[in-house]
Formats: sequence, C-alpha cells, structure tokens
Amino acid sequence: MAASQASRLTTTQDQVSEMSSKDLKEQINALGPWFHNMTIQGVETAPDHFLGDYPRNKWQAFEDVIPRDLEGCSVLDIGCNAGFYALEMKRRNAGRVVGIDTDARYLAQARFAAEQCGADIEFRQMSTYDLRQFDEKFDLVIFMGVLYHLRHPLLALDLLYETVVGKHLLFQSMQRGSADVGGIEENDPFSEENVFHRPDYPKLHFVEHRYADDPTNWFIPNKAAVEAMLRSAGFKIEANPEEEVYLCSRGERHFAAEPPPLCT
Repeated sequence: MAASQASRLTTTQDQVSEMSSKDLKEQINALGPWFHNMTIQGVETAPDHFLGDYPRNKWQAFEDVIPRDLEGCSVLDIGCNAGFYALEMKRRNAGRVVGIDTDARYLAQARFAAEQCGADIEFRQMSTYDLRQFDEKFDLVIFMGVLYHLRHPLLALDLLYETVVGKHLLFQSMQRGSADVGGIEENDPFSEENVFHRPDYPKLHFVEHRYADDPTNWFIPNKAAVEAMLRSAGFKIEANPEEEVYLCSRGERHFAAEPPPLCT
C-alpha cells in the first residue's frame, strides 16, 4: 500500500513539474523573440540562435578579465538586452546592478529573467544619450554591442567618460574592415593623402540603409578606429582579451576634446 502511494505521489510530482515547465516555456515564448539565449530553470530562451549559444559563447572568451568576486561593486549595463551580463555580474556578487535599454520588449525579458533567477537588478528604459540622469559613477560600466547602433558614437563615448564610468569600462563593438592597427603620426601635413588609403588607418564605415537586415547599424568601425576612439574619449586600454572586447580604465581625454553638450 505504501509503495503504491509513493508511486502515485511520484507520478503527481512529475506531472506538476511537466506542467510547470510547459507554463515556463509558454511565458518565455510570449516574451520572444529573444536575442540573448539564456537558460531559465532549464529552459533556453533562444536555442536556435544563429550565433549559437550567444552571448555565453562570447562571454566565455573574456570572462577571466572580470574579477570573480565583485562584492561591493556597482555595475551599469548599457544596452542590457535580456540582461545576460547583468545577471553574470550578480552571480559574481556585485552589489548595485542597473541595466538600461531603449527597447521595452528586451527590458520585459530582462525583468522576467532576473525574477526567475531571484536576482535584485534595477532596469530602466533609457538611452545612452540620457546618461546625465545618473547622478553617480559606477565601478564597472558594460557597453557591449551598442556603439554601432548609435548615430553619434563618439558623443556616446564622451558621455560615458563624463557621466557614469568611475573605474572601468567593458567595451565591445562589431568590427568590419582590417583588423590591423598601424602606427599613426600625431600630425600629418595637408598634402598627405595616402595615409587615408591604408587599411590599418582608423575608419568608421557608415551604413546608409541596412546591414544584416538591421536599420540601426549606423557606424561600424575597424579595429584601429575602436582603439583610437576609446583613447580619444579618455579611456586607457588595459586588456583586449577577445577580438572585439576591451577592458578600459579612466585616462586623460584628448586635449582638443570638448565636453559633450549634454554635460555643460
């Protein structure tokens, strides 16, 4: 009798678990489509992602550049999407974590994922150009996959430096063109034109219409441009652990760089 009751109990628990899993999948699908493939209670949000297990597969290539224990550190994730990196910072014991994005659907995904994981993360709908709303600087600012979606990329980097980056910036941008970085003279005469034909010279490729079927891909830099723009905005490159990823600290801004208009 006892064995029979135990068998029935196990069957009931399995049915409840199956129903719960089905309900979770339905909630995840209702929030889709997802750009971040995340595993929430055993359910993947974007199992058929064209980049594979993204962004986890990218994160694994540079995660060692971030301390394993971020106790007491504040983190701002700009362009947080569904919150993958914000959650990873919480897993590393970060204190205050804030994620911002302009897309309400991504923020709904992020809030759902954080709730399911029991993570205390604040999410706000706002733009990179609204960073002056923060009256604080963060120990770590994550700015990944955002630059090339902006019509004013250098302004964005200037705003980061002037407003929210207190110690470190974790930066990533899609790159196209040459991956070579050549030596750049501090000053060239007006008659010098050949330097602009060099593939390793800093270049921003402007996309007038669409690239990869995305109308928000505006300026795509080559590697030399990424590094030059970071330095010009006042960031010191500390590490380049992955082809597109940089860990930067605050340095000195270019002597001719004016404060961004929104900070005056």
